[in-house]
Amino acid sequence: MNTELLKEAENLNEDLITWRRTLHAMPELDLSLPMTSAYVREELTKMGIPFQTMVGGSCVVARLGQGEKCFLLRSDMDGLPFSEESGESFASENGCMHACGHDMHAAILLGAAKLLKAHEAELKGTVKLLFQPGEETFRGARAAINEGLLENPKVDAAFAMHVASVVPFGCIAYGPDPMAAVYSFRITLTGKGGHGSTPEACIDPITAGVHVHLALQELISRECSPSAEVALTIGKFQAGSASNVIPETAVLEGTIRVFRPDVKEFIVKRLHEIVPAVAAAYRTTAQIQVLGDLPSVSCDDGLNDELVGYISEIAPQMTLAKLYHVMGSEDFAFISDQIPSSYMGLGAAVDDTDTHYGQHNPKVRFNEKCLPVGAAVYAGVAMRWLAAH
Repeated sequence: MNTELLKEAENLNEDLITWRRTLHAMPELDLSLPMTSAYVREELTKMGIPFQTMVGGSCVVARLGQGEKCFLLRSDMDGLPFSEESGESFASENGCMHACGHDMHAAILLGAAKLLKAHEAELKGTVKLLFQPGEETFRGARAAINEGLLENPKVDAAFAMHVASVVPFGCIAYGPDPMAAVYSFRITLTGKGGHGSTPEACIDPITAGVHVHLALQELISRECSPSAEVALTIGKFQAGSASNVIPETAVLEGTIRVFRPDVKEFIVKRLHEIVPAVAAAYRTTAQIQVLGDLPSVSCDDGLNDELVGYISEIAPQMTLAKLYHVMGSEDFAFISDQIPSSYMGLGAAVDDTDTHYGQHNPKVRFNEKCLPVGAAVYAGVAMRWLAAH
């Protein structure tokens, strides 16, 4: 096989671009991807690949080959809830955007599907293809697992890649712990509302919220080692509706991102101690709601090394760098938490360095030159892993 599979993928370049641009123009959100799912199902049907749907029809799981050993390839395909400003001719106009590259992922997996179908007789086992919704909300992978994704047949190993808009094309990054765990929370502070002219008759939750925010920042700066790799962010602070009214409540929402379980346990414990104490000091009450608790993406070292070897043969022109270790989070973690998994980053920066933007930016663009490489890598590692096991 070696580089022949990459040549086959390059011959699919026109299809890959069509798939990517069609999906890019119709982003959908969370667990509701009716048009996206329908498009993927239509393309799989054209290829003659059987599939089933999960998660209300918005998750598509295709299957090729047969045998006890099973390898899972995963691509997410949900977008983000803001308007696109990329300037691309195929930009979305529906108020949402594929600003994280999930349209690229879905197109790559469609390409891998076509390659695997052409080589289905050579497969030494089963390949499952997961076209997943709800990654941005950390709900899709867990929902699919709960509906039997990893069973019938039982999945033995899994692989996924994520495009990176600021990493040059030609680079694939990997590592043992590529993505951090994330603990998401909502703090609701309740005081006593009233007129802005009589603050003494009120209990101001905004004041309490400011001090809660500062106390949590000091938790990181004064109670965590600088080497602990922790990020605590309050990304939402909402209170009030008029300048002359002291509101009844203030709401803060945030995340804690961390790799080490012991550090996470400590930070979460202190969060639940500090917030009520500070709130009480300013005469408010505090309610803490856990919005999400996602483990880190943890890769199997042996599988990582094995797949790196395969990729170096499939796409020898690519630079493989052991440096993937970022504070972002990914719900592929629910899969890697259960079975041996490998998760890598695929360089997808556009050639013009003056127009580089990070993911989740309304101006972000991606380099379509990585599409054939991604498709060949997906298909190739599945074929090689099954042959070796």
